[in-house]
Order: sequence, then C-alpha cells, then structure tokens
Amino acid sequence: MTITIVGLGPGDPELLTRKAWRVLSEVDEVYLRTARHPGVEALPIKTLHSFDALYDKAENFEALYQQIAAQVIELGKRDQGVVYAVPGHPLMGESTVTQILALATAQAIPAQIVDGLSFIEPILDALHLDALDGVQIHDAVNIANMHHPPLNPDFPVILAQVYSHAVASDLKLTLANQYPDEHPIVLIHAAGTPDEVLEHLALYEIDHSESINHLTSLYIPPLTAAGSFERFQEVIAHLRAPEGCPWDRKQTHLSLRKYLVEESYEVLDALDAEDMDSLSEELGDLLLQIVLHAQIATEAGEFRMADILNNVITKMIKRHPHVWGDVQVGGADDVVTNWERIKQQEKAERGEAEKPKSVFDGVPQSLPALSQAAAYHEKAAKTGFDWPEIQGVLDKLHEEINEVLTAKTPDEQRGEVGDLLTVVVNLARWLKVDPEIALRESNRKFKRRFQYLEQHAERPLSEMTLDDMEALWAQAKALERAEG
Repeated sequence: MTITIVGLGPGDPELLTRKAWRVLSEVDEVYLRTARHPGVEALPIKTLHSFDALYDKAENFEALYQQIAAQVIELGKRDQGVVYAVPGHPLMGESTVTQILALATAQAIPAQIVDGLSFIEPILDALHLDALDGVQIHDAVNIANMHHPPLNPDFPVILAQVYSHAVASDLKLTLANQYPDEHPIVLIHAAGTPDEVLEHLALYEIDHSESINHLTSLYIPPLTAAGSFERFQEVIAHLRAPEGCPWDRKQTHLSLRKYLVEESYEVLDALDAEDMDSLSEELGDLLLQIVLHAQIATEAGEFRMADILNNVITKMIKRHPHVWGDVQVGGADDVVTNWERIKQQEKAERGEAEKPKSVFDGVPQSLPALSQAAAYHEKAAKTGFDWPEIQGVLDKLHEEINEVLTAKTPDEQRGEVGDLLTVVVNLARWLKVDPEIALRESNRKFKRRFQYLEQHAERPLSEMTLDDMEALWAQAKALERAEG
C-alpha cells in the first residue's frame, strides 16, 4: 500500500530524470492525470491508464481534481499501490497532487514524490531569466478570475496554464488594471519540447494568438519605471533610516498633521479642476503621508502597513455582505443601512455599545463646517428627526431669513446666519446635494468670473461703476455658457 507520484518533466523524454525513468520501467501499470503530454508514447510504461475521460464529464476543474485524487487514493490502498504520473514537477501547478498528499496523510497511506523537471526551468532557459531575480510565478486561471492582479510590477512574472483564448481574454482584462495596454509580453508555447515557440506581443494582443493551447504560459517583464507599492514603502523606509533624510527622520505623527490636511485639500483642488494629471500627482503626495505615518508606526512598534491594509480589507468585505455573502439589497440606500448596522455590531463586539453613545460620535470634529453640518443632519434624520416633506425645510428657510433680517446685535446676526446656513445644509441633504462640494464649485465659479473682470477691465476695478462690472460679469457668464 503506497502512492508514488512521478513528475514527467515538460515534455521532452530526454528531460525525464533517471529515477523517474527507473520507476516507470519497473512497474506494470502507470496512471496518468492526462495522456495529452508530449513524449508520452516514448515513456517506458508497460500499461498506461489516464483520467482524460473524466475531463469531459466533470462540471469544473475543482470537482475533476477531487475525483481524480479520490480514485488515486483508492488505487493506492491496493497491495501493489499505485504509480501516478503528472506533467512537469508534481508540486508545480498540480492540484491533484496536493489533494492526494493531504488525503494520504490523513489515511496513513505512504506517499512519495519522484521529482521531475517543471515547465519553469525551460521557460527560464528560453527567456534567459534568473529565477532569483524576483520572478513571480502564478496560475493564470487564478489571476484571470480576479479584478486586480496580486503582482509586483517591478519584477518579472510567469503565468502558467494559459490554456484557452477565454482564459487569455479574462487574463488580459485583469492585467490591464496594473499594466499599460502596450506593455510587451511573451507567450511561451510548449516550453521544453521540440515544438517550443516564443511569441512576442503587446498585452492587449494576448488573446489574439492562434497558438494558445494547454502548453502555453505567459511572461510579463517589469515596468520600465518603478511603480509598485512595495518600492514606495522602501523609499520611505530609506528616508527614515539612519543614512536617510534628516527632515524625514525627525517627523512624528503629530508634526505631520498639517501636511496631511494640506495634501487632502490639494487633492480636492485637483478634483474641482478636473485635472487628471494634477490629481495623479496630488494623490501620490497624499499617499506619501499615509506611508510615512505607517513607517513611523512600524518603527515605534505601534502597527505596520499590513495591519492598516488588513483592517480596511476586513472592514470592506464584512460591510459588503451583498457582494461577499448572500444578503440581498434593493439599491444604494440598503447598502448604507447595512453598513451602519454592521458598524454598530462591530462596536458591540468591541464592547463599545455598553457605553451611552451619541449618533454624532463618529463625525470628526476637524471636518469643515459645511461637511460637519451635513453629517450631523444625515445622522439625525436616520433617527426620525426630520421634516416629513421638503416643504417643511423651505418654510424653515424663509423663517430663518426673516430672523437674520430682524437680528439687532452682531452676536444675534452671527447666530441667525449660522442657523440659516444650517437650514441650507439640510435643504441640500433633501436635494441629495453635497453642500461642501456645491460651495466649492460655486467658489470656483465666482473666482473664475471675477478674474475675467480683472483681466478685461480697461481701468482699475475700484474706478469702475457697479454697472460696468455687472456688464463684464454678464460677459463672463455668457462665455461660460458658450464653452459648455
């Protein structure tokens, strides 16, 4: 009773190891995962069985591999045991082997691996690559099923088992989230066999190849310019190191507060201007602040970047049960409701729910006043503290305007103006308008039109009449309308 798992190498019989050749020669029968492997006919096998017939019947590869593993285990229980042979190396992209080893261990069935040359070595040979230069190796099918590839673009990548145009097409879409469409790649067909072919293409062309088959792999060279999150973390860690920058080394969480605020507003400026080049740069500056805080925390033993990412990943998955669970939602409002409910459950699990809490506790005190007011009204409305219809808000708006007009002292006027602004914010909520964004856009519009006045006035503005300035203002408005 034993299971011997033999690696058949990449396909050329001459690349079969001496031990594998001996094992195959000495047994009466061998079970192959698949006979669709170059060089099978040249192997020293007396009686050959394969599981190819199961491929057409299985619902999916997972079920197929489970079925093969179960059958190999049963064959291994015989007195003579079983020799099971797979392409390449048994522990390189062979799901059946890992399942067989786990089942054999659980059932106390002796199992041994007879190493074989994997498909990786011929690929490295064909591309003249050193595996220790950071080569990343993944199953193409796993990557194709993702929305963003878990790859470091600063290092080379080999993706195995690009066995169909469907896989290549899905793979292309996933990789496009990390690499430019024109990024050069290489499709390697039948590596390690006499039929080996290297096909040089652009990323967007990989599913156009007419040579894709079950022996196809994909090579992705690094980006020409550093673009990985890991590289960025190394840069910041270097700046904080003894041989780094004195300014960066002296920074603390508290000393960086003002820069975090400044960079956040510069991102907003880029968004307001709809300037994508500026947005790309400003998001980088904001990310710098985050990575710098993470490095400071790492050095102090407070937390690491992995903790930050784990926290937010866990939060996003847990708070989206309609995506990663079986919860049904009718729209965005249901999503928000579920989010708040799950958030309260999380607080209860941490013991925070035992203390009296205000619905406003989660609103940062450092928010801009308009954003803070909007958050307060949004949370209050969820408790039922709200007008039944928008007319109630409009009536309150007129009431507050009258109170502003009748206020006597500066203190009264300030208070009434504040109340008026509060009602305006509530009106914006009813209209589903973000008051902070609305005011920022209005500020930009006012600035743009006033600068038009400054640029087109024939004399200093202080010497112009209001009618003259109104005329230029009307010109600015008309020009904006004409430009769309």
